[in-house]
Amino acid sequence: MLLLADKWENYELVDMGGGEKLERWGDFVLRRPDPQVIWPIEKEWSLWKSPHGHYHRSSRGGGSWEAKKRYPEQWTIEYGDLKFKIKPTGFKHTGLFPEQAANWDWMIKKIKSEKRPIKVLNLFAYTGGATVACASAGAEVCHVDAAKGMVTWAKDNVELSGLGDKKVRYIVDDVIKFVEREIRRGNKYDAIVMDPPSYGRGPKGEVWKIEDKLYEFVELCMKVLSDKPLFFLINSYTTGFSSVVLENVLTTTVGRKVKGGKIYAGEVGIPASRTGMVLPCGIFGRWEK
Repeated sequence: MLLLADKWENYELVDMGGGEKLERWGDFVLRRPDPQVIWPIEKEWSLWKSPHGHYHRSSRGGGSWEAKKRYPEQWTIEYGDLKFKIKPTGFKHTGLFPEQAANWDWMIKKIKSEKRPIKVLNLFAYTGGATVACASAGAEVCHVDAAKGMVTWAKDNVELSGLGDKKVRYIVDDVIKFVEREIRRGNKYDAIVMDPPSYGRGPKGEVWKIEDKLYEFVELCMKVLSDKPLFFLINSYTTGFSSVVLENVLTTTVGRKVKGGKIYAGEVGIPASRTGMVLPCGIFGRWEK
């Protein structure tokens, strides 16, 4: 299954080729690397040559932005009623993964279809795209990430979207330790979202390797899943990981705990406006009521 994030107005994947992609973020155009783009640029037309910012990788690792035209340090883009702060970082990222809009739409629809309060746990929650989406649909959200700066950014996005009055908890912590504490407290959630990294370290040096930790962590999360769960979503950008892996993890955890429901997996992608070709942007696995 391939889900397309094709309803954007404020963001556009303009073109791609030669290991790079050309994107419009609101009023500003950025050119940055993408390892999935292994075909050449069809034609390096004017916008390729004169974006606002061009990210160059360094042979020593990392990289930096070259400003070809003046652009602000940060700005805001919109997806429907949702608003997000965009800020090009030294790691080539902008603070938002636009392909996730395909998942936001699904979560919003699922939450709104329920005639009851829904509690969502967003783990490895980054700058809070899913948090904003779920809060906008009326859910109570617990947002957990080990990076304080990302949690602050998520709070900014919630405020930008006019959702400052919604019930959102912001937690800076190692996600495993947080879930273990929630189990001891007896707290439960109707929906769980996670975007685990391939590799990472917690605030106190805790090591996360997705191939070693994912299954046991999802199994741990079963203990905070409510008796009437709505959905469970796993996203991944790990190179070489098949979406079938996520489907199998959900089948052997949520699928065994909850009777009924539907489990499926696939890729998320964005179509390029110039060519219509789709850029693959990671995988997902879903369990839904």
